Amino acid sequence: MAIPTPIASPFRSFWWGGYECTDQLNAFGHRVDFLPLTGHLQLIDEDYTALNPFNVRTVREGIRWAQIEKTPYHYDFSTVKTMLDAGQRHGIQQVWDLCHFGYPDDLTPLHPLFARRFAALCRAFVDFYRSVRPDDVLIVTPINEVSFISWLGGDARGTSPYCHHQGWDVKYGLMRAYIEGAHALREADPTIRMLSTEPLVHIVPPLHATPRERRWAREAHDNQFQATDILSGRMCPELGGREELLDIVGFNYYYDNQWQNGTTNKLGWNDDVPDPRWVPLRNLLRSAHKRYRRPFALTETSHPGIDRPIWLRMIAEECAAILREGLPLQGICLYPIIDRPDWDHLDQWHQSGLWDADLAQPGPARVLHQPSAEALLAAQAVITEAVPIRQPRAVLV
Repeated sequence: MAIPTPIASPFRSFWWGGYECTDQLNAFGHRVDFLPLTGHLQLIDEDYTALNPFNVRTVREGIRWAQIEKTPYHYDFSTVKTMLDAGQRHGIQQVWDLCHFGYPDDLTPLHPLFARRFAALCRAFVDFYRSVRPDDVLIVTPINEVSFISWLGGDARGTSPYCHHQGWDVKYGLMRAYIEGAHALREADPTIRMLSTEPLVHIVPPLHATPRERRWAREAHDNQFQATDILSGRMCPELGGREELLDIVGFNYYYDNQWQNGTTNKLGWNDDVPDPRWVPLRNLLRSAHKRYRRPFALTETSHPGIDRPIWLRMIAEECAAILREGLPLQGICLYPIIDRPDWDHLDQWHQSGLWDADLAQPGPARVLHQPSAEALLAAQAVITEAVPIRQPRAVLV
């Protein structure tokens, strides 16, 4: 077994909690603002205290662009200040999404001033943050999941700008803004750390596929890397991407991230008879790391319903295998750690968090999903056993 060489991690814990922070327009044109909907804004002290038994000291949060910038170039960071104060009270490190999902009412990624407005937001955020936290390690995700949101808004008409067959145009606009914003962040604060977050998927051809079907599936599979390739300047260099903008590479991986090209047929991850096209997570992570050669993290993962504990066990075993190979995996984020409703049907909750929501009580009240809690503690032990020497500045349990 290879003994991994510890790589300095900027994260306070190996296991993170992710709080759903979208403020996007949903498929019906209604803005959904999940921080108050899930109760996290109101119950942030309770939520942070509840992390203590699991030694989770790092969380993903979002500033909610549409709430921060009500009129162009005028910002109100008061809610972010409230959240920062809570993090300081509880010793919680907050990794900030500047644009999770959602833009101000007068903007879409196709707007000619979208990138300029986003870069200005980035500068304003750094100025604000350093005014209250001058010495902290600041870790930022400029734009979350460009690959997904460009499909949802550019092809599936599921959010702004509600387009069809314009996914590439939306992705190009988002990446123009991402890169301008990343340069603005580095100019404002050269010490800033940037965490990219993109879906990690596996797209396969049909069984007994023709050469054309195999080629189409391979092309669709490779397209998952377009956003990160653009960020690094390997693709669309006219947008100003640079290898140095790749810092920590985040991968979001859910139960439905493997499917047959051109269909809704998902590859079952826990089938009694495994689909021969299914690929273990460790293989996907290893391949992605080989592509970028950067420290990386599993920045989102969860499963709805009763299979949550089994999913956690699988995630731990796959990530432990990666760590035993000596690859620089720096964290696993349970996302969402508090349950959330569906974007389009707010009465339908996913039951995918470590805590479920009791909608009969104000808050809504948090109800610990005990099987998931036990599974998380067991998963933490698996990770700790895989890497007996703790990574600097990161707690593995």
